[in-house]
Amino acid sequence: MGNKKVMVVDDSIAELANIKSILQDAGYLVVTASSGKESVEKAKSEQPSIIFMDIVMPEMDGYEACRTLSQDPVTKNIPIVLVTSKAQKADRIWGQLQGAKGHVCKPYTADQIIDQLKVAA
Repeated sequence: MGNKKVMVVDDSIAELANIKSILQDAGYLVVTASSGKESVEKAKSEQPSIIFMDIVMPEMDGYEACRTLSQDPVTKNIPIVLVTSKAQKADRIWGQLQGAKGHVCKPYTADQIIDQLKVAA
């Protein structure tokens, strides 16, 4: 993977810091956003190689942000991994229908986050 820039989107400061730390320890440059709306704007300007996105957020949830990014010609090729406490099979399928390439359930391990980077490789 040439571009080692990763975006993490979560309205929880603790979750943002945790995932950012995991990715930075693995040698990635991390850009963060705290809402779906902010992630859509930042993804266009930053062009990360992959996005880790929470689902439950104010303003624009992760599903809507995923759908928006997947349909935009500028961002449609950026893989999105949903990182969420929504662990039902229906949540996973709905995420895929919105354009998500991966799904990690909270609580997660560092290995689960790193494994998802292979989606973008």
